[in-house]
Amino acid sequence: MIGMVRVSSVTPLEGFEVRLCFTDGTERVVDLAAYLRGSVFERVRSDPVFFRSVSVDADFGTVAWPNGADICPDVLYHGRTPARAG
Repeated sequence: MIGMVRVSSVTPLEGFEVRLCFTDGTERVVDLAAYLRGSVFERVRSDPVFFRSVSVDADFGTVAWPNGADICPDVLYHGRTPARAG
């Protein structure tokens, strides 16, 4: 079921790093700095307290913030560069 793996938990670490656990049982530390592009991520980038409010969106199985910003779970799982970051 590649492509269907989703984020099951997220723990903010130092800087823009988070520990992600996925629904297939894998776990990894990911630096989200490269993913935080565009105006929707402005507060996420500029406010460390807001960055740490990251949680798992149960509907989409990915990381999200209270302002609606989120990152595609497939991008996180496969370590891909999001199109907007290029």
